[in-house]
Parts: sequence; structure tokens; C-alpha cells
Amino acid sequence: MRFMYIVTSPHRTPPTPAFMEAVGKLADREIKAGRMIDNGGLMPLSTGARVQIKDGQLSVVDGPFIEAKEVIGGYAIFELSDKDEAMAMAKEFMQLHKDYMPGWEGTCELRAFASPAH
Repeated sequence: MRFMYIVTSPHRTPPTPAFMEAVGKLADREIKAGRMIDNGGLMPLSTGARVQIKDGQLSVVDGPFIEAKEVIGGYAIFELSDKDEAMAMAKEFMQLHKDYMPGWEGTCELRAFASPAH
């Protein structure tokens, strides 16, 4: 099963070098094992834009987005055997946040990709 992890946080502080090193080691291990397909951090909201349809009108809103309470900071895509394995990996990943970024708060949402069999 393919899962996407979406990491959100109300914090806008950059990750610590120690955290980035720990995540790099985890990513290297998971890529070599064939479980991690892709991952990445996202740039600040000020560099983004939203294309939306509201009241039947298409519009573009440049960042930053004042109403954003939580920001997607990054994502990862894994190929794993089941939801239990996906949960274990998400817990290991979030433990790195706890260990290397004291005081950080956030969420790792994991979602299975839709497929014709599901």
C-alpha cells in the first residue's frame, strides 16, 4: 500500500541541523530499503500561491496566507505493507521531531492512496 505523510505545524521556525541530519539518515535507510518513494520540505507560505474557485470565479491568491493556522511543512510517500507498518513509521518519524526539536508541536497525517482495489 502506498501512503502519504503530511506534516503540519503551527510553528514557523526552521528545522535544526541535528533534526535535518537525523531525518536524512532515516530517509537514506528507507530509500535503500525501497519503502520511501519521495519526500520533501516545503518553502514558506510567502513563496506560495493558491488557485481557487469561489462563487464560480477562478482567482489566484499569493502567499502568505493570513488565515493559515497550521502550515504543511513537508511530506513523504512510502510503499508499505499495511496501515500498521505505516503507523510505526509515522511514530518513528515524529519521535525525531520530539528528540531533535524540543518544544515543536505538530501532526503527521498519514493517508493511503486510492487505488482501483480499495
